[in-house]
Amino acid sequence: MISHTLLGLLESGPRHGYDLKRAFDDRFGQGKPLAYGQVYATLSRLLKNGFVEVDGIEHGEGPERKRYAITAEGLTDVEQWLARPEKPEPYLQSTLYTKVVIALMTGRSAGDLLDTQRAEHLRLMRELTERKKGGDLADQLICDHALFHLEADLRWLELTEARLDRLKAEVAL
Repeated sequence: MISHTLLGLLESGPRHGYDLKRAFDDRFGQGKPLAYGQVYATLSRLLKNGFVEVDGIEHGEGPERKRYAITAEGLTDVEQWLARPEKPEPYLQSTLYTKVVIALMTGRSAGDLLDTQRAEHLRLMRELTERKKGGDLADQLICDHALFHLEADLRWLELTEARLDRLKAEVAL
């Protein structure tokens, strides 16, 4: 995803690695900024694969600053990436489900585990709701995406709690 995102950012015109990192972090790095090393390693790979080219080199007091531009091959790659749907993640191997089953198998309280998890989900939902209030449209959309997933998790927690007795009988050692 990072390589395609950097290519997409280059469509507006040539940029230095530092500028790409800043643009990435501003638009997509909420809570997890991109490391400089990752930017330059990705640009190096894109250059090797012919998706970007060096558009110019600036010599100054510090290290050389290369300006990168997207190539026709890079444009084609971005177009194909945008046209390809993302695979929905069904969460069939949920860590939380595993914890519930292990708790039941070992005689621990799966109900307490679910209560603790519910409290953590609600805490994060409150945090995201506050963040959403002060955010721009992009931040609001990202928060909405996370909130909808957390709401689905809460529904699963409630459903699982209602079925604990049945699940306990099925997973008994």
